[in-house]
Amino acid sequence: MMLKRIGANTLRYLLTLLVASLVIFIALRVIPGNPAEVALGVTATDESVAKLSATMGIDKPLWQQYVTWVQGLVTGNLGMSLTSGADISPLVFDRLQVSIILVGCAMVMALGLSIPLGVWAARRARKWDGVAITVLSQIGIAIPSFLAAILLVAWFAVRLKWVPANGWSVPSEDFGGFVARLILPVISLGIVQAAIMTRYVRSAVLDVMDEDFMRTARAKGLNPGQALMAHGLRNAALPVLTVTGLQITNLLIGAVVIEKVFVIPGLGSMLLQAVTDRDLPTVQTIVMVLVIFAVVVNAMVDVAYAVVDPRTRSEVTA
Repeated sequence: MMLKRIGANTLRYLLTLLVASLVIFIALRVIPGNPAEVALGVTATDESVAKLSATMGIDKPLWQQYVTWVQGLVTGNLGMSLTSGADISPLVFDRLQVSIILVGCAMVMALGLSIPLGVWAARRARKWDGVAITVLSQIGIAIPSFLAAILLVAWFAVRLKWVPANGWSVPSEDFGGFVARLILPVISLGIVQAAIMTRYVRSAVLDVMDEDFMRTARAKGLNPGQALMAHGLRNAALPVLTVTGLQITNLLIGAVVIEKVFVIPGLGSMLLQAVTDRDLPTVQTIVMVLVIFAVVVNAMVDVAYAVVDPRTRSEVTA
């Protein structure tokens, strides 16, 4: 039964990637104009356009282009950029590492703030501090990440000069500079996500506190805090896990603007530049990488469900 479930989930993920790849490929091919002409400019001759089209493989039938592209995704050969003519595989992988570091640190910060704040706001829902947390989280949701980034730069980088305003350092070469340049982007992304997650944690804990098993635990002598720690948090974690998976994906998308604000060489800034240059092979590859990232995150959430929820484990092993 467990192998059957794993196989079904794997097939579902593969079908999702297949459909996504088809949609991305077709959507970009609907855009009018020859990418080779765009890359070479208005003064390009027919011969140079034909030569570049043959080099990039865009003169072949669409089905052959699609098969070649998918084969490259599977083997790690992501093709060449139309604007630079360089292999984009190493650049995409390097940029993806930067984005994952940024998103990972922001999500750790968001969870580190939202879980204790959300639990506290739920336990003291009718007290002034619980209401204050709820109000502050609502204000945080209303603030866009890019606005938070601008305000943080204006205060901590320009006015106080505590940290650099932008840029990126490689951890292996300058770890101190890497940490200093990571602080403001992580806070810009993480503070908004923390506000969103705090609301979800508060709602999940409030729902659990009204369940019959919580009243039974309190009737056996546990105080509300002990009952919540012993029995409530695991059940409240299930909806929070679902939201966390969604928010990680949203963070990666939201990092596009933050990377631009802080001049961070991540996948988002590379995508914006490729769109500006109308570099379709690079655009479709980056978008597909983002889809693969989202699918991997969903798979990790499914595994986390099986770890947290005993009922899910019993279904798997039945």
